[in-house]
Amino acid sequence: MELTLSQAFGKNFLGSSPIWYKQAIIAFLILNPLVYFFGGESSAFICGWLLIAEFIFTLAMALKCYPLQPGGLLALEAVALGLTDAHSVYHEVSANLQVILLLVFMVAGIYFMKNLLLFLFTKILITVRSKLGLSLLFLLSSAFLSAFLDALTVTAVLISVVVGFYSVYHKVASGKQITHTDDHDHGDDATIVDIHREDLESFRSFLRSLIMHGAIGTALGGVCTLVGEPQNLLIADIAGWDFATFALKMAPVTAPCFVLGVLTCVFLEKTSILGYGGKLPDPVRTILEDFELNESKKRKTKEIAALIIQGITAIFLIVALAMHLAEVGIIGLTVIVLITAFTGITDEHQIGHAFEEALPFTALLVVFFSVVAVIHDQHLFSPITHAVLKLDADVQGPMFFVANGILSMISDNVFVATVYINEVKAALDNTDPSQITITREQFDKLAVAINTGTNLPSVATPNGQAAFLFLLTSALAPLIRLSYGRMVVMALPYTIVLSIAGVLCVAYLL
Repeated sequence: MELTLSQAFGKNFLGSSPIWYKQAIIAFLILNPLVYFFGGESSAFICGWLLIAEFIFTLAMALKCYPLQPGGLLALEAVALGLTDAHSVYHEVSANLQVILLLVFMVAGIYFMKNLLLFLFTKILITVRSKLGLSLLFLLSSAFLSAFLDALTVTAVLISVVVGFYSVYHKVASGKQITHTDDHDHGDDATIVDIHREDLESFRSFLRSLIMHGAIGTALGGVCTLVGEPQNLLIADIAGWDFATFALKMAPVTAPCFVLGVLTCVFLEKTSILGYGGKLPDPVRTILEDFELNESKKRKTKEIAALIIQGITAIFLIVALAMHLAEVGIIGLTVIVLITAFTGITDEHQIGHAFEEALPFTALLVVFFSVVAVIHDQHLFSPITHAVLKLDADVQGPMFFVANGILSMISDNVFVATVYINEVKAALDNTDPSQITITREQFDKLAVAINTGTNLPSVATPNGQAAFLFLLTSALAPLIRLSYGRMVVMALPYTIVLSIAGVLCVAYLL
């Protein structure tokens, strides 16, 4: 039956998303102007917070509809209403150009190293039979790498590895041989043989727990050093701290939290609660072992040479990032050039596949910066900052940790840290006795509270950390059934432990 034009528009709007979801987005787009124009004196402030809540909703429903389209419509409406403007959006984007370059080039660079990563991690997966041992290995290695590299880079590595594991088993579970060379759609379960369905679900549970331990590890390591997260570098620059000073200033909070994070990993794997503890099914292990054996047998001199090039490039990558030879994105572009040039990948379409994973998320991140521009222009966080600075000096640190933690759960932690450290620096530099002023000692304590408060509690939701949001919106999430709600539930034990430990350390150890 032929659709009418209005029915066709309704069918096309947000594609195959559920009708209730489409209706919710339309309701948001209608509600915002009503609040803005008829909300009274505080209409822009209220509408700004409403926009944040609506954007979080689109992120939470990422598996129903990719957030770029509904979030983009909300951002466009915000600009049209005057909650922000195109200049402010561009300012936020340009200020975060290094993050955008990282996504465009570094994630693509990791794509060209996937054979090496799959080779190494398959060896580890087969060799280390203890699930607890694997979980600790994922958490500790992610933490170590994130202390010197960017969390997004580490997350991209984890995603590439887990997708590699999943695709190998999915191919066999679909009735194909490991040696089958044709393209296989590992996102389509229709071809799964019945006897493999239960093992596939168990394998998904196993991979979910590993990737979540790894993601938490990026937060545990990223908070420790000056280069671990973008806001760390900003805070260190404003505070005048070098690498060693930053690490020592943070240590009274980061060291106990790291130990407790590791103990939480052990507890979760031992108790098998909240989706953790899943074991690797024996049939899956057998298939992965067969895959490794088959790959070893068919690996010719050309493939070995390619692995060597990838290995040398991986060493260069670590050294270049650790020594900050260039911005992370530029180093990623260097990785692409080196690997493709020396492994014979010269076809434009072959190279293009490497960018498919990161570019949708890059576009989503620009939309996110539009929401950040609204937060900045409408001063949505200012009342909280001023209220905390008026408290007694003894409670300012813990309260800043709590305030930063709560806001970092719902907004980007880089932005939250930027806003708060600038407010605190202004109070330090202020010479007017009628205004709020603080001492250098207070400033140092608040800087630690801001950094740890934005890094540790932000693991609660994918909104707080770009690495978590990248994981949620990656091709891996739907494969292993990792939804927004499931991420929040699985992160909950870490959120509780790190938040409580962090605020106590700020209160009593600084």
